[in-house]
Amino acid sequence: MAHTDVQEILRSLKDVDFPADKDELLRAARTGGASDEAIKALRAIPQERYDNRDEVARSVRVDPDSDLGHSASQHAEQARKGGKPGLSQHLRDAPKPPVEDELDR
Repeated sequence: MAHTDVQEILRSLKDVDFPADKDELLRAARTGGASDEAIKALRAIPQERYDNRDEVARSVRVDPDSDLGHSASQHAEQARKGGKPGLSQHLRDAPKPPVEDELDR
């Protein structure tokens, strides 16, 4: 699983003309300045034809909470806190710590 997020991958594919296959996506990502992690994530997608960005976003495997925007302290709180049986750690409630809340004001 790559340590990147879907938005970074899609930004690197801004010049792709869809439909596109995996090789075209990889070429566009390299020329679009994608990070090594984004390239790694794209290399892991199935070898097929993609009709649009949404299909690419659904196929790429990234950190499950990359689109949730949690901070490191919220990740720690999720790890410490117990959850309902069957609830993944990244989906546990993680309120902002008071310090981060104060800094956002």
